[in-house]
Amino acid sequence: MKKFSISGNIVDPVGERIFPGTLFIQDGVITEIREEMTGESRYILPGLIDAHIHIESSMLIPSEFARAAVIHGTVATVSDPHEIANVLGTEGVRFMIRNGKKVPFHFYFGAPSCVPATPFETAGGNLGVEETEELLQMDEIWYLSEMMNVPGVLFKDPAVMAKLDLARKYGKPVDGHAPGVTGKQASEYYAAGISTDHECFTLEEAVDKIRRGMHILIREGSAARNFETLCPLINEYPDQVMFCSDDKHPDDLLRGHMNELVKRSIRKGFNPLKVIRCCTLNPARHYHLDTGMLQKGDPADLILVDTLENFNVNATYIRGEKVAENGKSLIAGIDEEPVNQFNAHPVTEKDFYIEDHPGNIRVIQALDGQLITKEIQTKPRIVNDEMTNDTKRDILKIVVINRYKDALPAKGFITGFGLKHGAIASSVAHDSHNVIAIGADDKSLTNAVNLVIKNKGGIAVVNGNDSEILPLPVAGIMSTRDVFTVARMYENLDQKAKELGCPLKSPFMTMSFMALLVIPELKLSDKGLFDGRKFELTTLCTE
Repeated sequence: MKKFSISGNIVDPVGERIFPGTLFIQDGVITEIREEMTGESRYILPGLIDAHIHIESSMLIPSEFARAAVIHGTVATVSDPHEIANVLGTEGVRFMIRNGKKVPFHFYFGAPSCVPATPFETAGGNLGVEETEELLQMDEIWYLSEMMNVPGVLFKDPAVMAKLDLARKYGKPVDGHAPGVTGKQASEYYAAGISTDHECFTLEEAVDKIRRGMHILIREGSAARNFETLCPLINEYPDQVMFCSDDKHPDDLLRGHMNELVKRSIRKGFNPLKVIRCCTLNPARHYHLDTGMLQKGDPADLILVDTLENFNVNATYIRGEKVAENGKSLIAGIDEEPVNQFNAHPVTEKDFYIEDHPGNIRVIQALDGQLITKEIQTKPRIVNDEMTNDTKRDILKIVVINRYKDALPAKGFITGFGLKHGAIASSVAHDSHNVIAIGADDKSLTNAVNLVIKNKGGIAVVNGNDSEILPLPVAGIMSTRDVFTVARMYENLDQKAKELGCPLKSPFMTMSFMALLVIPELKLSDKGLFDGRKFELTTLCTE
């Protein structure tokens, strides 16, 4: 039997106090908490929890994600595996569970509720009511993942309501996803049994939902960043707020995770105990997790930090095992066999031809740091009876290619990416993960897309004769390499995309959301342009 003790200033989110004392640990469990003077200046806290994340967005398999996250004091994630489910269905979810079990880390996976996210795109997986129940019956599934089909909830679509009923049947909470929904519709959404939302982009929207009973997740990820807008909620509604990243790219993950939100919040003057609750006690209680409270009888999932203001994580323990120390992960890497579904064939420049048409065109306007887009209408640039790129006005071609079966590419135009030459492409394209690409000319666009297709998944940059790719052999969205290699390769591609002229903080992350139809206003799926306000396909030309 392994017995040891740790002394310091104990941060107790349940009792809402900080006191000097000693934790006694045996066989991975806290057996006693003794309040006493110890002479230790360090702080002992519950391990941190990310209340909503898609592990796949890190481009790392779960075991490798854990190796990086523990460095920053994260011991658990509430993980929605709907990215891989859109590619491989329940097989993909089971892959995530199997791989996650191979390392000391708490992966609390959910059952994806919307696969595919809409009927206006082609996905590789389809989770109907039967498949959803199969997952909800599993002990490894802790909740029903974000219900993105807001119209389906409000208009009581039978399949949607059946899934919500299954969550109630198995006593598992339901995550929400309802950007911009307030007032009566928010009440109806919450009344259906949906208890969280991580898509609020104004403080007024968040407060409206909180007052109707919902819990708000303050998101700060690699693409969507809402912390500065929503952080006043921490002191005002400490019982109904959690922290999450939603999507985290590998280079960002190496720099920090939930610890960065804790540090920023405390330095802004928010009550440290209320801040720490947002990524420990609150998600633990809401999702009925077996970690996050640091109480007698709990697993010894804890972190040691120097001070609450600096919040330097000196060590991380999971079930009493030290898994990280002084910026170094102690978790061994796992060799994993890739799983995938990728059937696209190479494209040609002719595939991206757009015939001239009178009138204006609808253009997607990408916004830095946001998942939402705007629709603008303008005259296209015409060359030889073809609507084409206009780099002077930053109106570029965007294409989505079905990767599950042969089909003609969907084509449109986008502004905000600023490419002056070359192209970028990726098989990470939420939520169906078809191939998405943006280019300054058709030749570069074609070469970038074909590089992704040749590797059966990856992110790529083409600049003249120079081309590079980060292969993603696991479902076309994750690598089997270690986090340091993936982060280095990703940072290199990110820099190369910016050298093409892109001003965005995260070009590839932002591009991946240009196919996410459930976020308004204008997006592009493999079936065409989509109006997220009317929730229907629309035309490129306005006349």
